[in-house]
Amino acid sequence: MRVLCLNGPNLNRLGKREKDAYGTFTLAELESELQNFSSDNAIDLTCKQSNREGELIDWIHQADDDGLNGIVLNAGAYTHTSIAIRDAIASVQVPVIEVHISNIHKREEFRHHSYIAPVAAGQIAGFGKEVYQIALYALLLRRQKG
Repeated sequence: MRVLCLNGPNLNRLGKREKDAYGTFTLAELESELQNFSSDNAIDLTCKQSNREGELIDWIHQADDDGLNGIVLNAGAYTHTSIAIRDAIASVQVPVIEVHISNIHKREEFRHHSYIAPVAAGQIAGFGKEVYQIALYALLLRRQKG
């Protein structure tokens, strides 16, 4: 099983920004844990991060062209603003699971709306960094069910 984990704007600042909302772990630490989980579960995982909307869109398109089995996407603030990322997800066959470290529905009202949720296979929010492993597990279950 081949999965792409995409992290959007400001997630490269994990461990340095808003620790009460995002915790103290870094993106590198998160990716290392995800690689360990993936290795234990026969998942070939590639992790990427960008602060640029167009680059995230290109990676979503490429994942579909490459026949990947899933995308775990934390689009950061683009979740609430990017119709372009929403349209990219709608244009591909690969299932996308939207994740958020914090519970976006308990935060500022502008974070309550997701352009991604209506076109994603699912949304997982509020469980800290574990949202990524939960999403990978969900992709495993989807694959088992066919």
